[in-house]
Amino acid sequence: MDSGYEKIAAILSRLPDSPGVYRYLDEKGRLLYVGKAKSLKRRVRSYWRTRPQLRPNPDLGVRIAKMLRECRELDYIVVDSEGDALILENTLIKQLKPKYNILLRDDKTYPYIYIDEAVDYPRFELTRRVVKGKKIRYYGPFPSGGRALLDTLYELYPLVQKKGSLKGKKACLFHQIGRCLAPCEGKISPEDYAVYVEEAKRAIEERSILVEKLRARMSLLAKQERFEEAAAARDRIAAIESLQIHSDMDLARSADYDIFAIEAGEERGVVSRLFIRSGRLSCTSHSFFASLENYDVQEAYRQAIISFYTADMPHTSSLILVAHPLEDTQEIAAAVSERVGRKMQIRYPRRGVGVRLIELASKNGRELLAKRASTAWDDMAKRVALLFSLERIPVRVEVFDNSHMAGEAAVGAMTVYNDGVWEKSSYRRYSLSAADEYRQMREMLERRIADFDKEPPPELWLLDGGKAALDLARRLLDKAGVRLDCLAIAKEKLDGKAHRAKGAAEDIIYHTGGMERLSASDGRLQWLQMLRDEAHRFALSYHRSKKRREDRRISLLQKKGIGPATVKRLLDFFGTFEAIERAGYEEIAQVSSERVAAALKGRDTE
Repeated sequence: MDSGYEKIAAILSRLPDSPGVYRYLDEKGRLLYVGKAKSLKRRVRSYWRTRPQLRPNPDLGVRIAKMLRECRELDYIVVDSEGDALILENTLIKQLKPKYNILLRDDKTYPYIYIDEAVDYPRFELTRRVVKGKKIRYYGPFPSGGRALLDTLYELYPLVQKKGSLKGKKACLFHQIGRCLAPCEGKISPEDYAVYVEEAKRAIEERSILVEKLRARMSLLAKQERFEEAAAARDRIAAIESLQIHSDMDLARSADYDIFAIEAGEERGVVSRLFIRSGRLSCTSHSFFASLENYDVQEAYRQAIISFYTADMPHTSSLILVAHPLEDTQEIAAAVSERVGRKMQIRYPRRGVGVRLIELASKNGRELLAKRASTAWDDMAKRVALLFSLERIPVRVEVFDNSHMAGEAAVGAMTVYNDGVWEKSSYRRYSLSAADEYRQMREMLERRIADFDKEPPPELWLLDGGKAALDLARRLLDKAGVRLDCLAIAKEKLDGKAHRAKGAAEDIIYHTGGMERLSASDGRLQWLQMLRDEAHRFALSYHRSKKRREDRRISLLQKKGIGPATVKRLLDFFGTFEAIERAGYEEIAQVSSERVAAALKGRDTE
């Protein structure tokens, strides 16, 4: 027996014949692979040959064989059903990012447009959750462009423009400019209003109607030299047209389908999704993934489908079509059914309209891969991964920096660079309580790790700090059981101090294997500096904003006769101005005095 497999041999001898999730780890306890099993005993033993000695099964693929050569430990979790195992496997892969699992980014919850037709004057609204009501109708989902579509409806059709408009008894500005027919004053009956609602509903389904009207409006605005409004109309046209791929397919029947097709290229893969509603191609979405050396089509479909469907999703088809045959069709369908609360089916069609639909989804995926050719970003990400021996080529990078002034107005910032673009919707600001930079970084990273269940970790963390920051991140991630590459970038210290003045000191990159000094002209250094500088800018802007806000609050307190020493005492005890505002009279009186408590809480002192 290989001397490194003793622990695994001991586990193999007592595996239960139960559903569950198993995990392979390396000699340092780092997670290599997560898998699910209907029977842990049969599934895990299939990886091995026990005679004449324990060794990896020679019939396994290259990826799994390589993983087994690295593994030295095995553990497992027993669950009640294979559906539970599927859900747990998916969660662990997203949160812990094992080295040999394929990693798909978690799908966002897409918005839907809905209308409640039980009321006399219904409105169209956006939602990401199920809306209670007996006559709710949904349109979507809309991976992008949903807001543009909704705004266009209200611009082109005289519907009730705002939710609170009907509460008033007098026509508002929208009626004066011709955008509403004033149902609040009874100037239009529910029956006549319903005609406009039907026109708008038809326009949601046949978006060429909206595009044609927007183009006419854009042309008119341009002739009137209202160029900003014309540009806004142009952008809406682009957003609405991006909702779907063009197809002449006519299903000739009212049917709903959700279609998933996964295509793999040389360096990237793509999950292509099509949504058919009432026999029409409603919209499409897609997401790329990397690390194709770990690609497994079965695992990819499991992750893509289970991640997509959530308990509060407003409307889905009951039938999911997939472009590849799946081994666990019934189990995945059962897990999704339990999650959404109704029966779902998964089919791999072999004839008829279903075949044409999965061919369309696959074709769309191949075209997306062809358009997403290798870029300068890809090349630089590979070069950085090679230089620092990263486990994965970084697609998504999260960058951390903190800012303060002598411990005051301490803040942290996280910026996100995803697939070559700044993902500003994912930027995060942290108001920090720690006084020194080390503890501030720890507080920020701990809060980000705690959020991994909602927003899975990226491929790379970049920290604005030296070796201490890198070691801190590694300890926190190891404690959480998360496998994630980390780099730190910091100015070389001169005379014991880090000089940020241009040219005064070089940037040093710290990584697991040591540190690197790169030439100022090296593109890899410039790339990392670009990432660091954006995080620094974002942190500094938040610090300045918070400092101004705190200065104003201090000024207000001083106007109430509360001096700087008392302000400091209150902040030292309560931590923040918000906590001071929430504190009661008695608490403030104990920390300072009744006079101060009365000034803050508006009471008279005796």
